[in-house]
Amino acid sequence: MDNTNKQLHLVYGDGGLGVGGANFHYIFNYTRGGMESMVVDGREWMYREPKPTFWRATTDNDRGNGFSKQAVQWYGADMFASADKVDIKINDQLIEFPSAPRNNQYSNHEYADKVEVIYHFATLTIPSTDVEVHYTVTGDGVISIHAHYAGNDQLPDLPVFGMRFILPTAATGYEYAGLSGETYPDRMAGGIPGEYRIDGLPVTNYMVPQDCGVHMKTDWVTVTRNATKVSSDHSDTPFSIKFENDGTPFAFSCLPYTAEELENATHQEELPLPRRTVVSILGAVRGVGGIDSWGRDVEEQYHIPAGKDIDFGFKITKA
Repeated sequence: MDNTNKQLHLVYGDGGLGVGGANFHYIFNYTRGGMESMVVDGREWMYREPKPTFWRATTDNDRGNGFSKQAVQWYGADMFASADKVDIKINDQLIEFPSAPRNNQYSNHEYADKVEVIYHFATLTIPSTDVEVHYTVTGDGVISIHAHYAGNDQLPDLPVFGMRFILPTAATGYEYAGLSGETYPDRMAGGIPGEYRIDGLPVTNYMVPQDCGVHMKTDWVTVTRNATKVSSDHSDTPFSIKFENDGTPFAFSCLPYTAEELENATHQEELPLPRRTVVSILGAVRGVGGIDSWGRDVEEQYHIPAGKDIDFGFKITKA
């Protein structure tokens, strides 16, 4: 993302921090727990603020071995994640939180080389645990995201841990560098490393909708759209953004539905018409199991123990 002066223009609003450059502008909302707007080349990429995600739609094997009932707290934590504190660093220096009217001390001529916005979440579980999400923006417009889950061994195993992005319109497709096909931690043997293109947002046609479309060991994924804010508002030229790892591969899925939408449908025809794109960038994924007729627990090495810290990061750039 080119920026001619290589500095970020900052706008200290009452409800959020604006961060902009030559062809991008981002808004980090203070009360809603994330980046509420990401405009690149005049096109909006955010429909909802990105949030930590803890849930995957229940699979047949999860039902068979009772995992979803054991882990049900993570469903609520996923749906109602909210940040209770926000910190802001300008050029690596923590500043006093610029809430109104304190933000009036700033002019419209505030610039920086780097901005970091840190959201502190407390999970709605019993007991609660902490999750931090760091957004770091540099002068070239690249957004580096780091997520930290603080382990608590009093909680049940997690289904997943990652970040969920809901984009305003349905993508025309995506490309990625990783393993071929749908893969999970215990289903990677047939995956062939390479670069792949997927047209549209395919959802596996299970009789009962469930988690699907996960790709492990991914270096990057590029998502392409041709509609800007609503599906009827088409662009003659497709446009893309890229999620890329920070040195450690991640897992991802790119679907037209959230985990909750898949969870709530008992048949395919109950799913809503595809209108959005849901990109989940995952630092940890539970295995799917299925060793003997969808009832046995996932092997131990493919669990996500709640007592273990999880850290992962990735970047968002213009494709």
